Amino acid sequence: MIDQAFADIGLAFSQVLGGPYHPARTIEQTDPVYDDGGSIITPGGVTHRACSVQIDVATQAMREAEGYVDTDVRFIVLAATLTGSLGTEARIEITEGPFAGIWSVSSLERDPVAAGWVGTGRKA
Repeated sequence: MIDQAFADIGLAFSQVLGGPYHPARTIEQTDPVYDDGGSIITPGGVTHRACSVQIDVATQAMREAEGYVDTDVRFIVLAATLTGSLGTEARIEITEGPFAGIWSVSSLERDPVAAGWVGTGRKA
């Protein structure tokens, strides 16, 4: 699969060069589960999923978007390193490297060859 090939190449370069992809995880809120009577069966909470992320400069389109601030960045999550999809309600925590920290997710899309999720990030 092409997404796995891109992930393998990107991660191999990162191991040798110390980047551009860094270990990360998503931070997502889960909703509680209710029974038919409205009682909570399973409480909501926070889930994490491992992934690898590259932080890059914002694109011109990102800079022209409403709400852009100078500290916004472009991020790329390698699709093959993330189980499931990614939405703008998630946050991404980069656990190692020069961009370590928690980042918000916005203006999210798949790249043209579906190798990754590309979006605008803002340090939380």
